Amino acid sequence: MEIEVYTRPACPQCTATCRTLERQGIAYRLIDLERDPKARERVMALGHRQLPVVIAGSEHWSGFRPDRLGHLAQA
Repeated sequence: MEIEVYTRPACPQCTATCRTLERQGIAYRLIDLERDPKARERVMALGHRQLPVVIAGSEHWSGFRPDRLGHLAQA
């Protein structure tokens, strides 16, 4: 499953999400919304207004969610 993390610089919740994924050995693709305006549109179209936004397969959520990240490690 491909995992994408939509973020921006200096975002504490984004940093915490990426660190958690790395600690669990989960590969992900980081997408900086400040560098990619189309990515920002995609996130907003999904209804998210808070960062980070994680898209994992057909699931997506926003904010630092250790519970959801833990489920990824188990998958």
